[in-house]
Amino acid sequence: MRSTLDWLETPAVTVDLDILEANLRQKSELAQKAGVKLRPHTKTHKSVEIARMQLQLGASGITVAKLGEAEVMAAAGIDDILIAYPIIGKAKLARLARLMEKAKVIVSTDDEGVAKGLSELGESLGRRIPLYIDVDSGLGRCGHAPGEETAELVERVAKLPGVEVIGLMTHGGHSYGEASEEGSRRVALEEAESLFMTQEWLRKKGLAVREISVGSTPTSKFVAEVPGVTEMRPGAYVYGDVSQLVTGTIGLDGCALRVYATVISRPRPGVAIIDAGSKTLTKDANPHRSGYGLLPAWPDVVVEGLSEEHGHLRVPADWPVPVGSMVEIVPNHCCTVVNLHDRLVGLRGDRYDHNIVVDARGRIS
Repeated sequence: MRSTLDWLETPAVTVDLDILEANLRQKSELAQKAGVKLRPHTKTHKSVEIARMQLQLGASGITVAKLGEAEVMAAAGIDDILIAYPIIGKAKLARLARLMEKAKVIVSTDDEGVAKGLSELGESLGRRIPLYIDVDSGLGRCGHAPGEETAELVERVAKLPGVEVIGLMTHGGHSYGEASEEGSRRVALEEAESLFMTQEWLRKKGLAVREISVGSTPTSKFVAEVPGVTEMRPGAYVYGDVSQLVTGTIGLDGCALRVYATVISRPRPGVAIIDAGSKTLTKDANPHRSGYGLLPAWPDVVVEGLSEEHGHLRVPADWPVPVGSMVEIVPNHCCTVVNLHDRLVGLRGDRYDHNIVVDARGRIS
């Protein structure tokens, strides 16, 4: 049999299934040894197939970013889902009510008004909706400050009749701004400490929360060093990307996702044009590395610019790669690349195995 790469039409996004499975097993084993529940974030792969693999390996449930992702997963029979995103408005609350007929759903917020909407829904359904309160551990996105400020919010929300505050959550996404393993470890400790601090303030108020849930792939590596965490929600670990390479989270042998592109022009010295542009690689940048992806065979080549269908490579003047040649790229951010494609090409070695369907692609509401 010929190698799949002999007939692969580019641009193509491929997954090394052996690496994918190794990544899944490794994170599952890490969680089990640490005594922490693994609730992986499926926004990275948006795949029912991979979510089922994660559950088979011991995940306690899954995390999603949006209701649309949750609806896809629930329709496939996955019945324990955390929506790590606030649900606001009558239309979305109605969808949540329908979703809760199919699955156990936990929702999250950092706002009392949003919690009141959820409480009203819970009352109308004759139940209390389980709720995580989001805490800002340094990313500066959602969540109030840890400690007293968040504890006071929890105290108010806990009085609402249609919700039950069962946990605190945070996302140490700023770990991707670190350039070393030690930096990621520091963020992991700070991430957990922000929740422990808030939990202690709640104890003083006579309130208990049973779940302490942390997120981010780089910080998940250190979960065994932070006793008291009950759950972790890494996502990008399944595929790997440049953002994980530069933080020291993985090596190249942990990057299951690769983009293959063809050199379509060598218009002038120092320049090569490929057939993968922003609609394939996305324009996600990385603070620690120039360009929009890494060519493992040519690490000094820079994916310098992207238009919609073209990638602009800055190459040595004597770069020995002619028009018609295929190049392999590790993208900067696997999550956004996956969401641009209906299916990914699953490989065993250099042989085609099967396509991975991106079931929840485009489910952004």
